[in-house]
Amino acid sequence: MTHHRISRRARAAAAVLAAGMFVPLAAGATPAAAATPTVACTSKKAGLADKLRLDITAALKGRKSTTAVLVNDRVSKTSCVLRPDQKFDSASVVKATVLAALLLDTQIQKRGFTQREFTLANDMITKSDNAATSALWKQLGLTKIKRFLTAAGMTQTVPGADGYWGLTQITARDEQKLLATLTVPNTVLTDASRSYELKLMRNVIASQRWGTPAGAPSTVTVQLKNGWLSRATHGWRVHSIGAFTGNGHDYTITVLTQDNATMNDGVNTIQAVARAIHLDLNPTTDARTAVTPPAVPREAFPAVPEKGPAS
Repeated sequence: MTHHRISRRARAAAAVLAAGMFVPLAAGATPAAAATPTVACTSKKAGLADKLRLDITAALKGRKSTTAVLVNDRVSKTSCVLRPDQKFDSASVVKATVLAALLLDTQIQKRGFTQREFTLANDMITKSDNAATSALWKQLGLTKIKRFLTAAGMTQTVPGADGYWGLTQITARDEQKLLATLTVPNTVLTDASRSYELKLMRNVIASQRWGTPAGAPSTVTVQLKNGWLSRATHGWRVHSIGAFTGNGHDYTITVLTQDNATMNDGVNTIQAVARAIHLDLNPTTDARTAVTPPAVPREAFPAVPEKGPAS
């Protein structure tokens, strides 16, 4: 049926919107042959780009992880990128994409959530429940998940095969497109759909509120999703995506890491980067968000193969 299709115009509009519009994110892309990618920033605010570049670089100095960073601030028209196109196993940050795909599907079907879907969505985002994610992943199927990725312009994201959603291949660039689709009015998700997902991301349980919120002004509204997974190759993958809005703030941060010896190594790397970003974007703010290191040792995906998709 034609109303189940996403028009070419809508896809193009969504891709432009989700890409961030105000700055060319490709500015930070580095050649594949580059041995050490460097942080690249642009800003309409005098001096801010250089400060962010120096401070993010300093936050990463001496750390052994492979880290990707992407920041967009719509207020100061600022963007920073580091390894924006590096691929990582998603772990649980993909759950935000799963919910967005479900929301798009219900929009197309012109229906609301069932009680089962409300429960599964809540558990998947606020508690990072794996069983709930597996149920929704199976319900949607790859066709509907890919439909959302296409609509949102997330061309670099590759869903995990054989039900292994935690091995979905993601990039910082695409995660920022997802956050833009959730925080900016667009042709993909309705305002009601965006509001619902952001509400769940605001209500993530206390033990999982680490990562990108570290050092955020206490006056901002924090919406986040984290992921963590250990495998034989590339050690711990630890990721955090966050949207920071309200009271004059409107920015998003994605930090993806792998090759961490421990989970806390990844958490510490993300939080060092996040604190530098929040401080530079909000230099006059005194009250800062403190975070508690996660108590959970690992995120277990049932029967995740050690020979998954290459990153």
